Amino acid sequence: MPVSAFTDRPTIPDQRWKLYPAELSLAKQMAKTIGISPMIAQVLINRGLTHIEDAQKFLDPDLEPLPSPLEDFPDLALSLEILVQAIQQGHPIAICGDYDADGMTSTALLLRSLKSLGAIVEYAIPSRMSEGYGINERIIEDFHQEGIRVVLTVDNGIAAYNPIALARQLGLTVIITDHHDLPPELPPANAILNPKLIDEASPYRTMAGVGVAYILALELAESMGYGENLRDMLLELFTLGTIADLAPLRGVNRRWVRRGLHLLPHSQIPGVQALMQISGIGNDKNIKPDAIGFRLGPRINAIGRIGDPVTIIELLTTDDEGIALERAMQCEQVNKQRQQLCEQIEYEAVQYYENSEIDAKNDRVLLLVQPDWHHGVIGIVASRLIEKYGVPVFIGTYEDDEQSHIRGSARGIPEFNVFEALECCRGLTLKHGGHKAAGGFSFLAENLDTIASRLSDYAHTCLEPEHLKPLITVDAEACLNDIDYDLYLELDALHPCGMENPEPVFWTRNVHILQQKLVGRGHLKLTLAQDDLITGEPGKKLGAIAWRWGDYYPLPKVLDLAYRIKTNEWQGEISMQLEVIGARHSQDEFLGVSFHHGDREYVCQMVDRNGHAELRIRNAKGEILSIQKGQRKGTLGKRFQPVREIDVTQEPYFSLIKAGAIAWNDR
Repeated sequence: MPVSAFTDRPTIPDQRWKLYPAELSLAKQMAKTIGISPMIAQVLINRGLTHIEDAQKFLDPDLEPLPSPLEDFPDLALSLEILVQAIQQGHPIAICGDYDADGMTSTALLLRSLKSLGAIVEYAIPSRMSEGYGINERIIEDFHQEGIRVVLTVDNGIAAYNPIALARQLGLTVIITDHHDLPPELPPANAILNPKLIDEASPYRTMAGVGVAYILALELAESMGYGENLRDMLLELFTLGTIADLAPLRGVNRRWVRRGLHLLPHSQIPGVQALMQISGIGNDKNIKPDAIGFRLGPRINAIGRIGDPVTIIELLTTDDEGIALERAMQCEQVNKQRQQLCEQIEYEAVQYYENSEIDAKNDRVLLLVQPDWHHGVIGIVASRLIEKYGVPVFIGTYEDDEQSHIRGSARGIPEFNVFEALECCRGLTLKHGGHKAAGGFSFLAENLDTIASRLSDYAHTCLEPEHLKPLITVDAEACLNDIDYDLYLELDALHPCGMENPEPVFWTRNVHILQQKLVGRGHLKLTLAQDDLITGEPGKKLGAIAWRWGDYYPLPKVLDLAYRIKTNEWQGEISMQLEVIGARHSQDEFLGVSFHHGDREYVCQMVDRNGHAELRIRNAKGEILSIQKGQRKGTLGKRFQPVREIDVTQEPYFSLIKAGAIAWNDR
């Protein structure tokens, strides 16, 4: 495992790298047809876009015609009929939301739209700490006593059979809008809108709860003749909620988020303007999803985790700039508290584990339970522990003074299914749920050891020792000397990036770490360079940041690094900055071996390429001849430019390769 600051510290993180195979011919063809660089084409291929037409639609989502939501959602027409009738007859409507970013933005979206259309509308959000997720009988009874006629759930309700049955018994009309997995028996609602109920090929299939709310609100506004007035405002909230909820940025999500990101710098919603101002985004005209995911999203989610969701609802529904700024400042304050809680709990968790007899590598899963940890943030801590130890993490805290009841969160790794693991504990848990990557649970403390044993047994069925390292997935190799602002702008064609369309990750061999220092709360600030492999001359310097890598200071002077390409703006100047996420000891820590063939000088290297030995020979022009051992076909060309396939059994390549191999073996 990567060892922490409490013991002997390693020099680099203990990671495993997955390198996508280079599809040179296909990338070259795609690049030429579409008019993009081979590097961008390679990333598209890595995303599964191997057909030219699919790649073109991905780069320009508006090329693909969208079916009407009324065609794909069977209950949408009925839902519109119910809501139009309620608005026209003045029947009160109540929204039941959720306390995460998706649920809160969905609630605000429907509140704004319904009020704009003249509806009488209220809302309720269950208490995270005392009630947990989803609509419940208490909320239904309150709605009934308040004279509510129509109940509208957002981001919840699909598994709430008993509360919905109670609502129907009390004479309430219920519309469920949700996106979670379907239970064995659907609740008896009047109408249900859920992407899991529609055709798997539908572009609406990947929507989060806010996406379903957006479709309902937009179709309702258009049916009442107000679609154009509300469209942009609704799209802003859709964009905010979709990214903050980490919904897949494929299909219609990608299409609409691209549009919404262009609206946010000039938002119509005072609360969004205030939140952007407080978080330091300002009026950036080219907002990336990670600005929302890492700046706006946490400030919204922090309220749902340790604050009062009413703060977010008021932030996103008020038209008063003063109230909006006040609520945004509250978000900022609560988010700082959330950060402090996460840091403290992470520190305590690491210290407890590394001073205990628990062996996560042997158990192939890490289960930690301690008192006085805030349930609202332990899921974040679980994710950080995965970054550190590379094993699935189940983390819990006691819910009562007697320490008899444990409640917690779980996060997984790619080869481990969290929900299946929790299902193996059925009969021992009081409640559990989730999906492949994450979940939640509660159980009696007396079952702790048995549950730990079952989780370990399940982990041994699907995890091998080599899986128990943090995974770094890398798209392509790059040269630091070729990273510039033009490349950064070209990568913009791949945005918005997020779930199922991750931001590209590149790697570079033999990176020299010229300077490194600790900054902030355990981060590393680096100055990097890569020597020219032909001349040996130092390359240009690039700045870099490695978040939460303080435990690995100081890093070795030469490493292979994996990174994302970013920019840093300071006093109006924009410079390139790499976000380092992976490091490994260089596979070939040398500048190469010089040799002469004929009257020319060459430099050769032998490198490992996806488990295969590859001989590379460079000439003075920077052209690279590459051939893997035992292959007749090789490639010839410059880095990041189209290469051509050659037959290395033919001259002049055969004798050149023979000379290079001899030079390498005699080095």
